[in-house]
Amino acid sequence: MKKSTFVAMLLGTIGGILFALGMCMALIPEWNAFRPGVIMGVIGAAMLLVMVLVWRRMENKEPIKPSGKTIGAILLGIVGALLLGVGMCLTMVWSHMIAGIIIGIAGIVVLLSLIPFTKGLK
Repeated sequence: MKKSTFVAMLLGTIGGILFALGMCMALIPEWNAFRPGVIMGVIGAAMLLVMVLVWRRMENKEPIKPSGKTIGAILLGIVGALLLGVGMCLTMVWSHMIAGIIIGIAGIVVLLSLIPFTKGLK
C-alpha cells in the first residue's frame, strides 16, 4: 500500500467518524448535544476536506480548479445526499413510509446521475 493511500484512508476514516458522530449528536434529541454535534460535524467535514488536499499533494496531482462543471457536481452531490437523508428520516424517524421511500429513491437516482455527469457517456 502506498503511503498516500494509507494517509488518505486514515484521515478519511477519522473525518468520517467525526462527521457521523457529530450528525448523530445534533440530530438525536435524547442526547441534548446539538451545538457540540454541529461543531464536531464541522470538524469532521474539515478533516475530510484536508484529506483530499493532502492526498492530491502526495500524489503530485494538480489542484482542483473550480469550474462550472465542478461546482455543479458538488451541488448535485449535496442535493442527492440531502434527499437521501430526508427520505431516511421520513421513513425511520417520522413514520412517513411511502413519502420517505419515494424521496430516498429520488436521492439515490440523483447520486447515481453523478457518474455520467462527471465521467460522461461513451
